[in-house]
Parts: sequence; structure tokens; C-alpha cells
Amino acid sequence: MSNRVGPKNLQDLGPGSNVSRPFLGRMNPGYPPSYGGGPPPPVPAQPAPVGFEMHMVPQSGQAEPTASYPLLPQPYPQGDPAAAPPASQLYPSVNNGSPTPVETTSVVSTSGVHPEEKKSASPAPIGFEGQVRGDDKKDDDGVSVVKIEDGKKNGKEDEKGETLFFNDGKRQIDYVLAYVDGDLSTEKNQNKQKKREVFLQNLLEEGLEAETEDKVSSQDGNTYFIKLHAPWEVLTRHAELLRMKMPIKENDVLEDMPLNCLTKCMNPFMYNEENIPEDTNYFTAAFDRARERQFIITDKDTFFTHGQRSRIVHEIMTRARYDNEDVRFGIKRMLRNGSYTAAFPLHEGKYSSEKSVLVHGAQNERHLLYHEWASARAWYRYQPLDLIRNYFGEKVGIYFTWLGFYTAMLIPASIVGLLVFIYGCANVLSDTPSQDICNPAGAGNFTMCPLCDVRCSYWKLESSCLYSQLTYLFDNEATVFFAAFMALWATMFLEIWKRKQAEIEYDWDVAHFEDEEETVRPEFEASVRSKKKNPVTQKDEPFLKLYDKCLRYCTTASVLLFMMAIVLMAVFGVIVYRIVIVSVFYASGDDLIKSNAKIATTATAALLNLIVIMLLNQVYMRVALFLTNIEKPRTQTEWEDSFTFKMFLFQCVNFYATLFYIAFFKGRFAGIPGQTDSYLFGFRQEQCDPAGCLIELCIQLAIVMVGKQIYNNAKELLLPVLCNWWRARKAKKAQDDLYTRWEQDYDLGSMPDLGLFDEYLEMVIQYGFVTLFVAAFPLAPLFALINNIIEIRLDAYKFISQWRRPMAERAQDIGVWWGILQAVTNVAVLTNGFIIAFTSDFVPKQVYKYTDDSTYVHEEGTLENYINSSLSVFYTKDFEQDTAPANNKSDIFGSVTECKYRDYREYKDGAYKPTLHYWYILAIRLAFVIVFEHAVFLFVNVITFVIPDTPYEVKVQILRENYLAKEALFSSK
Repeated sequence: MSNRVGPKNLQDLGPGSNVSRPFLGRMNPGYPPSYGGGPPPPVPAQPAPVGFEMHMVPQSGQAEPTASYPLLPQPYPQGDPAAAPPASQLYPSVNNGSPTPVETTSVVSTSGVHPEEKKSASPAPIGFEGQVRGDDKKDDDGVSVVKIEDGKKNGKEDEKGETLFFNDGKRQIDYVLAYVDGDLSTEKNQNKQKKREVFLQNLLEEGLEAETEDKVSSQDGNTYFIKLHAPWEVLTRHAELLRMKMPIKENDVLEDMPLNCLTKCMNPFMYNEENIPEDTNYFTAAFDRARERQFIITDKDTFFTHGQRSRIVHEIMTRARYDNEDVRFGIKRMLRNGSYTAAFPLHEGKYSSEKSVLVHGAQNERHLLYHEWASARAWYRYQPLDLIRNYFGEKVGIYFTWLGFYTAMLIPASIVGLLVFIYGCANVLSDTPSQDICNPAGAGNFTMCPLCDVRCSYWKLESSCLYSQLTYLFDNEATVFFAAFMALWATMFLEIWKRKQAEIEYDWDVAHFEDEEETVRPEFEASVRSKKKNPVTQKDEPFLKLYDKCLRYCTTASVLLFMMAIVLMAVFGVIVYRIVIVSVFYASGDDLIKSNAKIATTATAALLNLIVIMLLNQVYMRVALFLTNIEKPRTQTEWEDSFTFKMFLFQCVNFYATLFYIAFFKGRFAGIPGQTDSYLFGFRQEQCDPAGCLIELCIQLAIVMVGKQIYNNAKELLLPVLCNWWRARKAKKAQDDLYTRWEQDYDLGSMPDLGLFDEYLEMVIQYGFVTLFVAAFPLAPLFALINNIIEIRLDAYKFISQWRRPMAERAQDIGVWWGILQAVTNVAVLTNGFIIAFTSDFVPKQVYKYTDDSTYVHEEGTLENYINSSLSVFYTKDFEQDTAPANNKSDIFGSVTECKYRDYREYKDGAYKPTLHYWYILAIRLAFVIVFEHAVFLFVNVITFVIPDTPYEVKVQILRENYLAKEALFSSK
């Protein structure tokens, strides 16, 4: 099924002037295997000319074979008058003798380079290779002559330079190439020019039509623009090769579906449906030229959307060669080597207008999207997902669908987390342990052991009053409920998203994209020389041998382990910093620094960790790209999945390692005061505050999470604006009627080469913060919600106003990110269980409340005297050499014979050993983790079983569409 929106406000397109030609790209084996002929023919003795490498050109003395198009899809039966003729009929240069290249007229090049003489082997000169090609004619010698037209003389030009057509005002611009010729006296620039000539000649041989805008008409006076147009014959041929789903019948199933009450009510969050009416739903089928009459074609000019047209042109450019070598092809390489400076489809006019959309309507889809989606005033509205998909393609549409769904799911999590925080604020003054610590006449008067050797002295527990109160805000009775709630929330998020994804897969015709439509990466075909017969198609296809594949994967695995070791070393460096700096702060003569040494250490270490993370990310990106290319993935989806896995593995260790250290390791190995057996590099390991380590985990998480969000949002907002202003600073001085649409788009920034990877990575890392350690920071979902509301509009603003329009890529789903989210969700159940059991004081407090401990008198069900029970006694006489405090502060503490520290130990038989109470609490902690984990996973399995992955309505429509497709197939026979 498809929600189709045709191009708006476009003039009727006239027929192309070029002769329809077969597909000549050398990478045809990458197209779906259901098309194509038999085995490949013998290699000809002489190399085929550029543009003819996929044709089997007979050599002298050989009979011309019946199948004139080896490796070329042949959808038509023999004898069909619409079938493509052999190459010798289409191109006079292909004859029964040895092949000769296509030749052009002898003209003067506007690029300043003298063209070759007539009958030369070169393509058209650089100044004329983009001109509109007329009907092929022959000169007196029988040589093919290309007619050069000057479109500027008879063309139509929009008064504001906003035209989306060739200069004849009829043919739509499907793609634009830009380049700067530079100093043509240098060998480097001459090589670039030759590459452009060969590349563009091959595009013309594919059937595309081109028109060049000379550099004199550009604002900088240096940039050429080549406008490309795909005629109907090219569009239909490649739509068949790419198995594009096109409409065959209007959807008649939705009319019978019952509507619920919510769909009938007015929704204040809905976008303006008068400006964006609901699209017509169609059943679709893979396009087939032999059954063209069965598709709903009301107008050939608008049958293919702009996104589909640009995708077809991009597919041709991806496989077109620019040199005589087989490995040198594709627009990506042309951009990387500087032959072209940009390649992009055009935006549909300006995104802003002085006229009101409500009164005058939107000027174009771009203007409409800005008003209803990218504008800050639309922050609370739903996203017009179908319009986004039609304008930017399915891949971008799926990203914004997922981001909007994730943001909406954060609303209940944010509300519950805020309520947990409010509960902590309301009850902090009635919390018995906190009040005991703050009571100078009670537990607050306890003399505590030094937190470091020599430089640190004794201190009163009362100084930890603020710390204990802050801890209670996040570590209270409601924390356990919230952790369990978030584990269930994450499960529901994934299950409901599966249903949503099934809907959009069907609605946007991408349910079988990876199996049926996706083609092999041209880089894979060019670099892999070994062939193997596909057992399904019975054709020879590029194949990476098993030993070669194993060698490559072993290499990448070794580098991955090495890089992860570097990450852990960086984390270890931050830990050492924490151990050293806390001693420095405690040794300070400033009482303010001393009293806040723990918080200052945690905050500065978190900032240092954030800086290290941002720096290492740049290194990881390059390493992951290198390793992924070594593996040689077969398809683009496989490449993206492999790269994503590596980057997330790096980022996971980078962002979460310090949090894991604080949550599960800090304070566990500090040992006994004055004992050096647990020292690290001569320094005593960190200890948790008597109130616990949870507040430190909260501070670390808040700084890294919120700091990362602020940095990314500032970069996404300011960097594109500044870069675009710098590029367009000269153009703004020119008159509006000279500032053409292609040059306005050229002055915009380009979408990153990795596409949406950074956007997905940012959100998935945030999802880890929200789920993995949410028990320590209940406000994490709220901060994530606020960030995502801003993120959606910032991303929309970038796509609409700051970036060139990307090629409308297709995708089936969110890819490997789904598996990553599922893994994070499962790990989150365990981490939250361990945080509640081991990091927080929930279990020890419950054990103390409901057990009878004769050592510490308290009323059952209360936490009276709990702080005293959680502290152990250390006798000062047992300080080892060079560990006792240099300053005993006897004027304050008097003669200190014993001090307290956080642990469950007792002095017995000349050693400090764990008490029986310690083992009792440890057993209950482990039991809690097991019960918590089993209860959550049991609920997860029940939810997975109860909620079907595909909604009933979608199943019915899929069955109906399959029936109609079979019916159309039988009727065509």
C-alpha cells in the first residue's frame, strides 16, 4: 500500500528529446535477481567503449548473438514491439566490426579547453557535455553527430530564479551536479575534467538528459551547474529494475474498519489537516512495463514522485564509470576526488514566505513542511509523517517516526519519575537516617575515620548532612517501584514499536525492501573478483570466500578489542584522577573545599570524562569506518549494520564505563582505614559517603547526559547556520532573480556522509541513560523528553532550511538499532536490579526494619539507630606506618582511640572481619536481584505473547493486496 502525494505546483513536463536507450551500467548483477538473461557471454577480444561495457559487441567474423543484452534485464517477451532494440540500432558507432566510441561535433568548449577533432574518441567537451541533446544525426561520413541546443534562448525562466525545470520550462530537474573547473593548466584539474567528460557521457548514454549552466551565471563566477532529467522511458525501465511499488487500486479495506472514539474527537496536537489533507491509500505492486496499463497512471509527469525520480537518477550515477578502469565509477568517488563539488536533488522552492499559509496556502511542500513541522510554533503538534516520507524518502521518514514515537512514550515515564522526585522532596525532612546524620547530638556527633592517608584528619558525620538529604531525593521507597516501572516501560516501548513499524512497513511499501529491492553495493561488486552461483537465481554473483571473510572478521575483531582496551584505559585514568584529586581537596586549607571535596571530585571527574568521551569519539569514527570497509559488506544495509554495531560498542564503553564503576565497584574495595593492602598506585581507593554512592552516580549521570545534550543541540543549531551564512555571504548581495534555486541549494550544507547514523546514535545512547541507570536518576526521562521535543524541531529545521535535499533513500526499518535497543532493555533490567540491591540502601534498610537485631535497639518497622548499625569501628592503634593523620585536631576531637567507617565489620581474633549481618544482607541482595529479574522477564514474555507484532488491520490489507497482485498477474496473461 502507498500513501502517494504527487508533486505540487509543477508544470506539465514535456517529452524528452533523447532517444530511449537501454541500461548500460556495468553493475546490473546488483539488481534483483528475478531479472536478467542466461549466463554471461565470452569476454570480447577488444574492450567495449565507455557506456557499452554491458553490451555484447560481436567481433569481426562472429555472428551477432540473439541475446544482444547480456546481463541486461529482459522483462519483455520476444517479439514485443516495445522491447528495446539491439545496441547496433540505437548507436551507429556499434557495428558488426570492432566497436568505436560515440562521437560528438567539433565545438568550442566554454571551459576554456579546446575540444578534440571530429571523430575523436573523447566525449563531448566539458563546456557542452551537459547541453540538451537532440535527435542523433549522421554526417556525410556516417558518424553520429550530437545536436547541441541553446536552451537559454527559447526557455522560460521564473522571475525569481525559483524554477525547477530546464530552460525549456517543460522538463523537470531531477538532480544537479556542481563543479569548479579551477586552473586547467595543472595536470590535476585536467584529470578531473577528463573524468567529468567520461562520467557525463556515460550518463547521457544511459538515457538521461542534461543541461549546463555556465559559470558566468553563478554568483561566484566559478561554479558550473549540470541539471539532469530522466525521461519517462528511463524512469519506467529503472522502476522495473528496482521493483518500485506503484499503485494498482485504491484501498477498499479501510472503509470497512471501525473507528474508535478517539479518532472521532478533535485532537489539539494534530497538525492542520486543511493544509495537509489525508493522502489517498492505494494497493501497490512492483512496477512492470509489460503490465503498465494496470497501474493507476493519470499523468506520466506526476506518476513518479520527485523522490522516486531522484532515486532513479542517483542509482544510475552510482554505477556510471568515469574512467576506463572497472573500479573507477560512481558519483560518490567523483565527489571524494573533487571532480564534482556537490550532487543533490532540488528543494521545491523557498521554505518561508511573507504571505500567511492559513490565508494564501503553502507555496510548495517545503514551505508547508516548515510551517507545520520545522517551525518552533509547531513544537507540540504531531509530525506530518506521510509528507515527510514523500519529500525526504522512507529512510528519513522512519527515523522521524521512531523519534516521535520514542518521545511520546517518554511522557508517562517522565510523569512517574517526576512524582518519585516530588515524593523524595516531600519526605526528606521526615527521613530518619538523614535526620540522624544531621543531628549533632546524635549520630551526627560520631567521629569518622580519615578518608585519605596522612593529609586527611578525622571528621564529624554531621558534615555529611547535605549529602544524605540529596541522596534521599533519589534513593527512597518509591525508587524500587520506579525501577520496576521503567523495566516494564522499556518492554512496552519495544513491543508497541514493533506494531507501529509493521504499520509503516506496509503503508510505505518497504516490508520486503531488503529481500526484493535492495541492490548489491557497487563497491562490493568492483572489489570482489570471485564468483559463485546463487542457488536461488542460478546465476554467478560476486562472492567473498569463507577464508577471506574469516580473515577479515578476525582482523576487525582484534582491532575492536584493542580499541576497547584503550577506552578502558581512559576510564581507568578518570578513576585514578578521582582517587588523587579527592586527597588534594581534603588536604586543602580552605574549609569550603574540604567540606565539598566529594561533590567537587565527582563533578570535575564527570566533566573530564565528558571531554574525553567527545575527543575519543572522533577517533572511533574513523577506526570504525576503516574496519567496516575491510569487511566488504555486500549490501548497504549490511554495511550500515556492521558500522553501527562497532560504533555503538565503542560508545557504550565510552559513555557507560564510568557509570558502571560508580554503581558497582566504587567503595567495594576500599578496605579498612589505615591498611595498605587495598591501595592503588600508592593511594587509598575511594570510599562511598556514609549516605551511599547513589548520589555520586546521579551527579555523574546528570552531567554526562545533560552536558552531551546541550553540546549536541548547540552544535546542530549553530554550526549549520554559521557554515551556510559563510557560503552564501556573497550570494546575498546579488539580486534575487539571479540567485537560482540550484545555487541557493548549493550554498546549503550537505547531509553527513553517514546519513542518520549520528541522529540514531545520540538517541540510543540517551535511551541507555534513561533505562540502564534510571534508578539513580528518576529525572532522566524528563530531561530526555525536553531534549527530544527540541531535537525533533532542530532536526526538522536542519533538513528543511540548512541542508540540501537528500536523495530519497528507502529503508525497511530502523535496522540494527532494533537489536541494540532490545539488548539495552534486557541489560537495563539487570542493572536496575543490582543498583537497587547493591548501590542503594534499600535492602539494608528493609532488613534492619523487619529483623530483630539485639545489638542496636530500635522499634520494629522503623529506622531508628540505623546509621549506627551501618557503621563499623576502627581502633586508631591499628594505623599502619605513614597512614595515620598528620594532624589529629586534638583541640576539636580530643584523644581519639576509635573512629567509624562505612562497612559491616567487627574486630575479632586480631583482625577486622565481616559480621554475620554482612553475609545476611548479601544473601538478601542476591535474592532480590533474582526475584526482580525473574518477575520483570516473566511480565515481558506475557506482554510479548499477548500483543501481536502485526495489527489485525494491517494483516487484512496485506492479504487483500496480495490477492489483487495475483489477480493482475493472471489478467495480464
